[in-house]
Amino acid sequence: MEKPPIHKSFLNAFRGVLMMIKTERNFQIELIAFFVNLFLIFYFNLSSTDTALVLIASFAVLSAEIFNTAIEKICDIIQPDFDKRIGFIKDIAAGAVLLTAIAAVIVGVLVYGKYVFS
Repeated sequence: MEKPPIHKSFLNAFRGVLMMIKTERNFQIELIAFFVNLFLIFYFNLSSTDTALVLIASFAVLSAEIFNTAIEKICDIIQPDFDKRIGFIKDIAAGAVLLTAIAAVIVGVLVYGKYVFS
């Protein structure tokens, strides 16, 4: 199988992100949180290190949500009917998003706390 040209690969990846934006409520909420963070980065004039921490945490949550959705979609194709084993897989994937989001909140508290309470 021949690999597509690099620009086609990027277009496919951007299409995937756009599909997430259009169809996944949790991704939409997390994207709003990302834009709030962008605003706060500029509002508090965060240092480069603090900006990097916030952006890494934000993109980690968005990426985890994309992986979670991909796992759920694969599971739905493999087993469209209810199956406890599939439910367990979906719960594990959702748990990964939850842990990533908790870590992002901790990063936010540690980073923004310095700017709010100083």
